[in-house]
Amino acid sequence: MKHKKYERIFIYAFIVAFSLSFAGLAHCEDYSKFPSGPINYIVSLPPGSTGDLVARFIGKAAEKYLGQPIVVINKPGAGNTIGAAALAASKPDGYTVGYAAPSAMLIAPYMEKLPYRPLENFQFLLQFTEAPFAIVVKNDSPFKSFKDLIEFAKKNPGKVSYGTTGANSIVHLTMLQIIKKEKGIQFRHVAFKGGPETQAAILGGHVSFGASDFNFALLEAKEIRLLAMMADKRNPFYPDVPTLTELGYGLPDVPPAPIYHCIAVPKGVPDEIRVKLEKAFTQAMKEPVFLNGLKDIRFQPVYKNSKEFTEYMKYYYDFYGNVLKDMGLRKH
Repeated sequence: MKHKKYERIFIYAFIVAFSLSFAGLAHCEDYSKFPSGPINYIVSLPPGSTGDLVARFIGKAAEKYLGQPIVVINKPGAGNTIGAAALAASKPDGYTVGYAAPSAMLIAPYMEKLPYRPLENFQFLLQFTEAPFAIVVKNDSPFKSFKDLIEFAKKNPGKVSYGTTGANSIVHLTMLQIIKKEKGIQFRHVAFKGGPETQAAILGGHVSFGASDFNFALLEAKEIRLLAMMADKRNPFYPDVPTLTELGYGLPDVPPAPIYHCIAVPKGVPDEIRVKLEKAFTQAMKEPVFLNGLKDIRFQPVYKNSKEFTEYMKYYYDFYGNVLKDMGLRKH
């Protein structure tokens, strides 16, 4: 009787173990079928902005490798934090990816209470380009150089206004650092939701200049001019435009704004799915629809894999925390 009892226990244990193994295999099979439906791509920028366009370029190219449509969902505003919060709150099943914008990841968390923590609530899959931002004026502006603008502002306190793509954004912080360096200078800041609104304000004469991305078509049509690139190295598409670093506003006073474009997912996406997404978007960077799209708007591909980009984000998160502290702007 005892033998039969142990035999039954052994058989029961074997069935349970077999069932669990089978369940594990079935679970893996689910991952192998990913994706079985459309993938949403949250972009915290307005439709028609250069950031929106590059997202559509990489999304369209990645469809070839994922076998499903990638749907761009625009959630602009509040210094890109609306889109970031939506991405952080989305289900970690791989069916929602998004743009973890610099302002929302590196600046805003130190300035206000947010429903997410950049290094805890996101997984960074890759960087695929970076945006050329510049000091932009209307073509008929009296300012022929950034030096002209600074000198006028010194002699006319409060008469120079500028637009950016959001309060507490990377470019807003850069302008605050310039103001700090040029003691006594006064600029009036006007925050917009994105590049298109900023450019409209420049063209309409509502602001003296913009510190933002820009539409290459407007530059070609000679409706706007670039006074300086917000970078440390000259852009090959604009070789005659000096950088802020060249003009004396480089590190450590004004660090080049890390204006990357990337793919991120909410924390908790299974490794198998995360790896599949990273591979698909990495392969997409070689596709003509992506490369030609970037070329048309004068962007360059810039690649960092998940490990490299995560380290990059950790570095800049700590870096800007210290910058804001030194400037007396850090609140958290």
